[in-house]
Amino acid sequence: MIRNLTIASAILLSLAATAASAEETEDCTDVSQANWLSEEAATAKAAGLGYDIRDLKVEGSCYEIYAIKNDERVEVVMNPATGEIVGHESGDE
Repeated sequence: MIRNLTIASAILLSLAATAASAEETEDCTDVSQANWLSEEAATAKAAGLGYDIRDLKVEGSCYEIYAIKNDERVEVVMNPATGEIVGHESGDE
């Protein structure tokens, strides 16, 4: 019984950490904002990855992109200097 409780606790902690990853990622780059991709370029890059973009915001040194993908609301965190996706959270998480 204790072993099952320990395993369940570990799984829940893992899921919570994954769900929070998009919200906690606010330090994406140390590159100055003058050298970031434009919001239009970041939006185009995300659209090219299959996201139907609804909004883009700057949070810390990251772009947070709010979109729909596979009929699901998602929040994507992008490194604005490279365009790399560094975090992802779906509406179900």
